[in-house]
Formats: sequence, C-alpha cells, structure tokens
Amino acid sequence: MHTAKKWIYAKPFQNEPTLENFQLVEEPVPSLQDGEFMIRAMYLSVDPYMRIYTLNSPIGSTMIGGQVGEVIESRNAEFPVGSYAFAQVGWRTISVCNPAMFETRKPYVLPDFGDLPISLGMGALGTVGNTAYFGFLEICKPKPGETVVVSGAAGAVGSIVGQIAKIKDCRVIGIAGSPEKCQWLQELGFDGTINYKEENIAEALKQLAPDGVDCYFDNVGGHTSEVVKGQMKPFGRISVCGTISMYNGEPVRVTDPQLDFVWKQLVQEGFSVHRWTDRWFEGVQQNMQWIREGKIKVRETFTEGFENMPSAFIEMMRGKNIGKAVVKV
Repeated sequence: MHTAKKWIYAKPFQNEPTLENFQLVEEPVPSLQDGEFMIRAMYLSVDPYMRIYTLNSPIGSTMIGGQVGEVIESRNAEFPVGSYAFAQVGWRTISVCNPAMFETRKPYVLPDFGDLPISLGMGALGTVGNTAYFGFLEICKPKPGETVVVSGAAGAVGSIVGQIAKIKDCRVIGIAGSPEKCQWLQELGFDGTINYKEENIAEALKQLAPDGVDCYFDNVGGHTSEVVKGQMKPFGRISVCGTISMYNGEPVRVTDPQLDFVWKQLVQEGFSVHRWTDRWFEGVQQNMQWIREGKIKVRETFTEGFENMPSAFIEMMRGKNIGKAVVKV
C-alpha cells in the first residue's frame, strides 16, 4: 500500500500566510475502485486564489490546488498507467481520483506536448494559459491598435495576456513590482512598463498612454486598478481576473468609479476560467501553437521539494516569482 504526504490547512489565515498555517501529515492511500486512477505528483501549483478559497475550508482540510503527475495505477481506461494527467487534488504526493466525482475542474490526461515541459500543463498549457486566453479575448475583445494595460503583468497570467495582446496588434503596458520584472516584460515585447513600487502609476500611465486605455486586464485590484480605471477611454473594457493586492489584509478604500462608468460607458466583467470548460483544449492548443511559433515566451519559478510547498506559496503571495510559481516534487 502506498503512503501519501499532504499539507493541511492547520490555522486560519490572518493577513499574510505564515508557515504556522500549514502542517505536513502522512496517510495511507486506499486501494482503487472501478472508475478510479492513482496519480503521483510531479509538479504542483501555488496560486493566489488559494488564499481566498481556503478561507471556506475547515481547519484540517487538505490544501487546495492543482498538480501534474504520472498515473501509477488505474481502473479507468481514460487514464492509462504511464500517462500524465492534470488533477485538482490539492497539496498531496499521491492521490486517488474518480473523475465522476468532480463537478468542475475535472481531471484530464494532458495532450501531447512534444518537447515542451509537462510542467506547462499547470501553467501556459493549462489553467493559467486558458485564464489569459479566454479571460482577455472573450471579455476585453481587443482590436488592433488599441491600448491594453495589464496589472500583475509579470505573473503567470499577466505575462501571457500581454503577449496575446501583442499577437492581436495592440499596444501593451505592463504594471509590475520590480526592475527585474519590468525588464523581462520589455524583453517579451511590452511597449511600456510601470514599476508600481517606485513610480507614480497615474503620472507614468499618462505618459505612456496619453490618449487613455481601451482594455484593462486586472489581476490586483486596489489602488492600481483605481488609477487605471480613471484613465480609461470611452467604451473601455475591463476584465477582472483577481484582486491579489487585497488578499492578505483589509480591503483598500478606493474612489467609487461609477461616475466614470456612466460617462465613459465602460464595461467591467469578472470571470472564472471554468466558464469555458467546454472549450478547454481550444485554448491549450492555441497557446501551444503560439509557444512553438515563438510568439509566447514562458517563464517558470521553480521551488524544489514537496516539503517546501508552504514557503513557495508564501513567496508567491509576496510577488517573489516571475511567471508561473511551480513546486517540483
């Protein structure tokens, strides 16, 4: 019988997560029943949404999250032994999955990535890439020549959004939190960058987009978004992916934007990527094609060792990663 290690939610989050919020435990893995398969984690994801979603979980619950792993036992013909799969089974080294038990975020065997790393199955060729692909294109509906602003631009989703915007012949401005991140965005082809920790966002944005902003892809919320929304053009579109600036503490007080929404006839829409589950592999295949063509470049920040999951999560929430934060088992 296999034994699994897992991280549990041991203490309620208060402000920033700390190591005390997590506990590593072991448990036996049950034998497979018909329709089930067993997956051994190879790469695990740490993402901002975990900070908010975990608040609804009871103490002692397994930390939520997705992973890419190898199918090591199977009683489900769709998940053959030796295949690589994505599964939303949490922070565990070995897991038993019954796909029929998942209402959303169902596990699936990865398509053939060829020579691309399978860790991308959690990132650019998985949830992250589809978040960028659908969340930007379906909500912002960018047109050639328009000005697009991306906050959290050096993160997993934001960096791909910006590159898709360039593919669509837009002018792209990225907001990030360090000179290194801004330099990377410039290497990706962003037309302008703003280091929000060192620059006045409002003044910098006026210089970079003197005529205003057509599309805003929002990963952070708070003051940054208040400033960008205040410089939108008439009929501007805003796609709200996250509000990470407010996840670790009290919500930031911002000016009520309703007047701008009325006078400029702006449209804002929040989303979950699982709205497009029925088109999932459309996004994966398109992003894969763009990566192979060199139109999208991907960066991953790796943390080695399952025992370092909490540290990787804490560092990601502090913005220490560039691109996708990944834990390698």
